[in-house]
Amino acid sequence: MNGAAHTIELVQTKAELSGGDILFLISCHEIISAKDRASYGTSLVIHASDLPHGRGWSPHIWQILEGKSDIVVSLLEAEDQVDTGAIWAQRHMILEGHELYDEINAKLFAIELDLMGEALASIGLRVPAPQDDRPPTYYPRRSPDDSRLDPDRSLGEQFDLLRVADPERFPAFFDFRGHRYTVRIEKAGANDD
Repeated sequence: MNGAAHTIELVQTKAELSGGDILFLISCHEIISAKDRASYGTSLVIHASDLPHGRGWSPHIWQILEGKSDIVVSLLEAEDQVDTGAIWAQRHMILEGHELYDEINAKLFAIELDLMGEALASIGLRVPAPQDDRPPTYYPRRSPDDSRLDPDRSLGEQFDLLRVADPERFPAFFDFRGHRYTVRIEKAGANDD
């Protein structure tokens, strides 16, 4: 960054926002209004979908459940209408189909860091492009019930649901014989299957 010095704050809520040159909204669960964003020179969002398709909540999780293995991650301007801003850059997250929740997040975070670095290097140099004219699609907010397994279906049929379930906030579970069971999955090592 040509010797430029930056002061960085990591905040968890919009009440902690103090202003600055760039605001990155990463895994943000609050709406950051135009008034809040006005304290920053540029406000950017990273969203894991090929916008305008996949606006909304947890897009990479929903796409994995749809069977996708190539997920576009978009760096875009923050706007009042969520996920509608002009696009600065995009990257592809390629999944092989075996990655579990933490491995998926590690791949996603590496791409997010790359996009943030690109944004820092191109502030004032880049003109973002408006989203194309494809009709937008939207994903709903995930709830604990979205991690429900069906005990009458095979593990293979439900593997993608098992691998994307957040083991802390939304662990996979099933109800059987009057009781609820939580299921956690971890890799034991390589297998030839």
